[in-house]
Amino acid sequence: MSAVATPTASPTARGRTSARHGASLANDVIAALSTVMDPELDEPVTELGFVRSVALHPSGVTVHLRLPTSFCSPNFAYLMVSDAQDALRRVRGIGEVTVLLDDHHDSDKINAGIAADAGYLGTFGAEAEESLDALRLTFLRKAHTAAMERCVMAALTSGSVVQEDLGRLTLRDLPAGRTKEALLRRRTDIGLGVAPSEPVVVDEHGVGVPDEELPLRLRLARSVRISIEGNAHFCRGLLATRYADGDATGITTHITDTRSTS
Repeated sequence: MSAVATPTASPTARGRTSARHGASLANDVIAALSTVMDPELDEPVTELGFVRSVALHPSGVTVHLRLPTSFCSPNFAYLMVSDAQDALRRVRGIGEVTVLLDDHHDSDKINAGIAADAGYLGTFGAEAEESLDALRLTFLRKAHTAAMERCVMAALTSGSVVQEDLGRLTLRDLPAGRTKEALLRRRTDIGLGVAPSEPVVVDEHGVGVPDEELPLRLRLARSVRISIEGNAHFCRGLLATRYADGDATGITTHITDTRSTS
């Protein structure tokens, strides 16, 4: 039996294959980073412009993050960097992951703690006022409150419910769409039920709110939502002012690939 020759890809073909892989990996990296939320603003760091650069290299990936000011709260900053590292480590075939925070007054401390996998308490020691899990839960509850208020206001505006019946508004009554999807994600994040019969207006423990408490509960929810949205708008402006390498909203991310294509 004669031997069958195995086709060997030319250097050009191998280069094209490697380039395609590089583009795919870069897309996977950005997709992973898009799941990382600013804990206070409840928006992806990719949309806020907090991802400064992504560098793919033979050993893995290095990502630089940035914030609108050098004095943003260290606990917010640490949570964002830690979440980015966790998200990137889940990317298949990514190799070594390095996430660095630039231009922050605690950059050195945060970067050293992240590199050493020291955890939030290990990084900040006595300066840490609460555990990272408690901090995360605080912001997740705020995000849920804002998402809940958006759904309620959408229902009132559309006329599908009147103010007096808000206590009986259920998830089943909400129209499908991004607003409802966001609420369901936020409820899942903090362990609340997402069954169609669940009430929309609930407290942080998922308990329905009595009718007499609804007006106050919704006013508080509205203030949380306005605060989150206002802060996000403000931060975009600060970021665009601080960094001149972005577009008008300061959201340009620089992506480089220094891996060999040979």
